[in-house]
Amino acid sequence: MALIHKALSDENRLRIILCLLTSGNALSVTELVNLLGISQPLTSHHLKELRYAGILRHKRKGPFVYYEIASREISRVIEASLALIRGGHRLGDSKHTTHLEGLLQGKARHNKG
Repeated sequence: MALIHKALSDENRLRIILCLLTSGNALSVTELVNLLGISQPLTSHHLKELRYAGILRHKRKGPFVYYEIASREISRVIEASLALIRGGHRLGDSKHTTHLEGLLQGKARHNKG
C-alpha cells in the first residue's frame, strides 16, 4: 500500500495513472509521451517505477510496449485515493489544491524533461 501511495505522490506518475484510468485501454509508451508532453526516457522511468510498485503491467506487441493498470483491485485503491484527494481539497493550501484539481481534470501543465 505504501508503494502505491508513494507512486501517487509524483505528479508525472499520477498523470500516467490518470491517462490509463480515463482511457480504459492499454496505452503504448509513445501514446503516453504524446499525451503527457514529457520525454520518452522520463516516461519510461516513471512506468518502470509504477511497474515496480505493482500498479501497472505491460505487454509487448511487436516493437511497442503497452501499459495498463495491473488489476481491478489496484484501480479501486487508486480511485478511492483520488476520491479522498478530491473530497479533502478544502482542507489544504488553495494554490496547491487548485493545481491538484487541474491534474485530476486533465488540465495540468506539461512538464518538459
